Amino acid sequence: MQPLPIIANQPSAAGSPSSTPTETKGRYAFVSLGCPKNLVDSERMLGLLQLDGYELVPSPEGADFAIVNTCGFIESARNESFAAIDEMLELKKRGDLRGLIVSGCLAERQKEQLLVDRPGIDHLVGVFGREEVTKVADRLIGGLDEQRLVFKPAPVRALADTGRLRVTPRHFAYLKISEGCDRLCTFCAIPKMRGKHATKPIEDVLTEARELAADGVKELVIVAQDTTYYGKDLYGEPRLVELLRELEQVEGIKWIRLMYLYPMYFTDELIDVVASSEKILPYLDMPLQHINDRMLKRMQRRVNRQETEALLGKLRSRIDNLTLRTTMITGFPGETDQEFTELAEFIAEQRFERLGVFTYSLEPDTPAARLPNHVDEATMQARHDELMALQQSIAFEFAESQIGTQQDILIDRPVPGEENAWIGRTKFDAPDVDCVAYVTGDQIATGQIVQGEVVARNDYDLVAAC
Repeated sequence: MQPLPIIANQPSAAGSPSSTPTETKGRYAFVSLGCPKNLVDSERMLGLLQLDGYELVPSPEGADFAIVNTCGFIESARNESFAAIDEMLELKKRGDLRGLIVSGCLAERQKEQLLVDRPGIDHLVGVFGREEVTKVADRLIGGLDEQRLVFKPAPVRALADTGRLRVTPRHFAYLKISEGCDRLCTFCAIPKMRGKHATKPIEDVLTEARELAADGVKELVIVAQDTTYYGKDLYGEPRLVELLRELEQVEGIKWIRLMYLYPMYFTDELIDVVASSEKILPYLDMPLQHINDRMLKRMQRRVNRQETEALLGKLRSRIDNLTLRTTMITGFPGETDQEFTELAEFIAEQRFERLGVFTYSLEPDTPAARLPNHVDEATMQARHDELMALQQSIAFEFAESQIGTQQDILIDRPVPGEENAWIGRTKFDAPDVDCVAYVTGDQIATGQIVQGEVVARNDYDLVAAC
């Protein structure tokens, strides 16, 4: 997910009142960083602020305050968050911005230390303090210095995400079905920031899905920290299959895309639902992280190579035209040359249509930080580059194989400055993280699903004619 810049347009307001208060309590700008789950939190805060009478403006310069909803997942994400915070603090120092609220995962992770390091921040709002954002804004506008910190414990059930002021294009939206994670992978700090897995009840998810559909959404992108685990804590067993069957019945939704599927709890029934559905796309995002058994054990992934390969084979054989997306980590502590070679050979064998590679990020408060034999930066980067070069050839070959096929393409936006030229996505491309399709044709509009013939490729991307 690319950082959301200072919002420069008024997004659609799913579930918000048809009219906003005529008297503005204050003017604010907003920056959202990090993953789609964080984006949903941003949209919820935007909706609450709009309902309470605050006005969203395109630029922080001259605004009463700015909110930076941060990511704290890995070092690069934290650095990006710090840069956004520092940019706002510089505006405040110059007198071009009155106040700054910092929210989200970095605030949750660092808490008071963030105020010590950057005392110019006016208020901190943790991940689960987002429902208090209007009260925090009121205190800032009122010049009140008390209660600068708002941190709430992780909920037993995921918070409702209705009434969002959406910043995605009107035709697609992220639908968060749970919060937190029980996996405790040794490299990951997410449970420390977002707590244990908390399922959002099926009825609540359906309410949000209907609200989004009524607002014009055609593609629902299902997100969670661990999607296949959905329902285990609340119902005693995974209930993703039941949820998907209910979501298929939501009128107006055309595509349902599944992200963040953990290999465990991927049942035959779930495979059958995906394979037989007219709405659930044959696209599965399943972060695997590695394939060597020793690495998987050190990562505490609770799956092994044999189980992973068996699942991948089953998915390929039972779901027609399946697109598999995954991510891998290289340079994890103790990774040997031989184990890296095993990972590269696995990628070459499996030929994932979509794949991302990360170098290991040392997180001080995770078990992996205490493991011996950390890999040096140069070796990690070399391994990363080798895997990306390998994947590039696989992705180019896949794009080449699509030439001459007919594809359904969801139109995201026009090509700037050109007539009858559009940018869209096929079923095998998720927003922001995957490729695009450049489409030519008339009588096309944003949000339409059109059928086009793929006539060429442009590196990873496709070119289609309608």
